[in-house]
Amino acid sequence: MFTAFIFDMDGVIIDSEPLHFKVDMEVMEGLGVPIAKEELEAYVGMTNPEMWTRIRLKYGLAPSVEDIIELQLNRKLSYLEASDDRPIEGIAELLHSLHGSKRIGLASSSPRVFIEAVLNKFGLLPYFDFVISGEEVDRGKPAPDIYLKTAEMLGAAPGQCIVLEDSRNGVAAAKAAGMTCIGFQNANSGDQDLSKSDWIVGSIREIRLEKLERLVPSAEAGA
Repeated sequence: MFTAFIFDMDGVIIDSEPLHFKVDMEVMEGLGVPIAKEELEAYVGMTNPEMWTRIRLKYGLAPSVEDIIELQLNRKLSYLEASDDRPIEGIAELLHSLHGSKRIGLASSSPRVFIEAVLNKFGLLPYFDFVISGEEVDRGKPAPDIYLKTAEMLGAAPGQCIVLEDSRNGVAAAKAAGMTCIGFQNANSGDQDLSKSDWIVGSIREIRLEKLERLVPSAEAGA
């Protein structure tokens, strides 16, 4: 039985991966170590501490992980505030269709300050029963921790949850948590392998409540 729907945020609610790529490339350029977008695509879905720990080690960067994150986060918040971005097409309608009948969570690897800035900018925060950052659990995606914690706070068993993700790491986290996962093919999220998803869509508008009601029982039957 499907009782809870959990959203990723970046690349799902807001088309923000181009912003993340842009700022992260700017930061690396400023540190004297240019990095290609294609390399950054491997980190989509990870938390900032996890990503920057790996990049700092790989390139021997002098600033601390904390200093790098502060620099890029402040820049991202400034870009977000100045932008005229809107939610990805179909997101507002999907939230409206779920609201009142299903528990709704958001599980994003972004820092909480960025999550709240996005949701407040779009006026979407009231739709969510629970919001969590990957930096608030022991292990970020692709580990299942963030999704298991979200299900717990929503009062739902993992098998009752449907997750919407756009990244390989996010899909891996949802499936490791024992949840049904919809993979959203967002070209701006880079080359992401969504093949482990239970259902892959090219548009959020494909996701309708009546289809979701059938998705979980069919996934359980095929298990």
